[in-house]
Amino acid sequence: MAAAGIIGTAVGVILLIVVAYVVVGATLTAAETMSNAQKDVTLQNQMRIGTAFTISDEIHNSSIIYANVTNTGTEIIRDFNHMDILVFDNESGDYRVCTYDKTGGGSPGSWYISNYYQDFIHPSELDPGEKFQFRINTQGTSPEWFQITSGNGVYASAFV
Repeated sequence: MAAAGIIGTAVGVILLIVVAYVVVGATLTAAETMSNAQKDVTLQNQMRIGTAFTISDEIHNSSIIYANVTNTGTEIIRDFNHMDILVFDNESGDYRVCTYDKTGGGSPGSWYISNYYQDFIHPSELDPGEKFQFRINTQGTSPEWFQITSGNGVYASAFV
C-alpha cells in the first residue's frame, strides 16, 4: 500500500514536469515569434524611409505617357511587379490602375520600362541616383494625372 502512494507521487511529479515543459516551450515560441515580427516591421519601415523617387519629363501622346523616374533615396528599387501606377483620365473621369508588364507588350492598362539609360551597376534595378523611363499605356485617351506607387507604399505623382 505504501508503494502505491510513492508511485502516485512519482507519476504526479512527472506530469507536473511535462506540463511545465510544454508551458515554458510555448511561452518561448511565442516570445520568439513576436520578436521576429517586430524585427520585420522595423526593417520594412527602414526601407520605406530610405525609398524616394521623383518624376520628370512627363510627355503624353494620346493614351501613352512617358515619364522619367529618378531614384532619389538610399534604397534600390527592384520590385517592379509590386509597383502600381494610378492614372486619372479626364475624358471618363475615372481612376485606373496600370500594372507592370515585364514583356513590354504595350497592352492598355499596363506599364513597362522603355529605357534603362545607363544602367551599369545592378542591371534592371533602379539604384540611387539612376533614372529609368517608364512607358504607361493608359486605358483612356486623355490622361491628366498619374501616381507611381512602390511596393512599400512610397509614391510620387505628376500632371501631364
